[in-house]
This record gives sequence, structure tokens and C-alpha cells, in this order.
Amino acid sequence: MLIDLSEVLSEPHKSIDEVVGTEMKEVKVNGSRFSVSRTQPVHIHVEYAGEKKLHISCETSLTVIIPCDRCLTDVPTDFTLSFEKQVNTTLEDGEDDGESDEANYIDGYHLDVEQLLYNEILVGWPMKVLCSEDCKGICSVCGQNLNEGSCDCEDTSLDPRMSVIRDLYKNFKEV
Repeated sequence: MLIDLSEVLSEPHKSIDEVVGTEMKEVKVNGSRFSVSRTQPVHIHVEYAGEKKLHISCETSLTVIIPCDRCLTDVPTDFTLSFEKQVNTTLEDGEDDGESDEANYIDGYHLDVEQLLYNEILVGWPMKVLCSEDCKGICSVCGQNLNEGSCDCEDTSLDPRMSVIRDLYKNFKEV
């Protein structure tokens, strides 16, 4: 969704206050694609802040389906986005003032709302997603989800330096 900024930039006392829908169906993070299951309309307010700068405020929420880091079960993760940005529109292509990131969501006189939201989702992306705090994960041998039941695989994830002690334990167990 593109919003035309020409009126705000040409008439300093004019502002944009819109509620727009988003067509975001997936989010791409580190080469993986995650589907967006729910989106709310985006309330966006843009006003002139002087010296070719814009003040942008935005509010929305959405739900992204992210797999659990231990058992790979889909976990709906809510993102509530509410932010304000000061944007400099005088930067030329390739120019960097060290603090702006608007180069990828402002193109000429247009504001790309979905790219703006995508940037904020990346900032708020969780380091670890778990389906529950006591998630047991999956078996490293057979792939059984240990939250749904146990498997009969031998636990081979022990430290190989302890193999001698494990062999002694097995020998005495048979006696």
C-alpha cells in the first residue's frame, strides 16, 4: 500500500490521517518465510515537521505463525506495532546520515506502508519462540514430538567422554 506524500510536502500545514488495509501475507526473515494469519487495519498519521522532515506515527497489530524453536509446532505470535518516526526526505540515493532507515520505505513522494511495517516487525522479532515454557522438543533420533508422547530411542546425546562410565553402568546393570 502506497501513500502519496506530495500534499504534505507541498503544503506544510496539511497532514495525512488514514486507516489503510494491508495485503501482507508473509514475512521473510533470514531466508525463511512465515505466514501472516491476522492483520488489523493500519492507522497512519503523517505531518510536516519542517526542513523537509516528516513525522510519521503508526498503529496496528498482526499475528505471524512462527514454528516453536524446540518442537517445530506452529505458534501464533502477536505483534502490536505502535511507533513514531522522524523522517528526512532530502537524502539523495546512496546518501546516509547515519541514523535514518527510510531509504527502503520512502520512494520519492510515496510511503510504502508494508515496507515500513516489515521494518518494525524485524525490530520486534523474538529471539526464541516456544509453544510453552516446558516444551520438551523433538527426539534427535526419530523426530518424535516429545510433548505428544515418548519414544523408545536410546538417549545418545550424552557426552562421549562419559562413554566409559556409561559402559560400566550397563555392565553392572546386567548382573
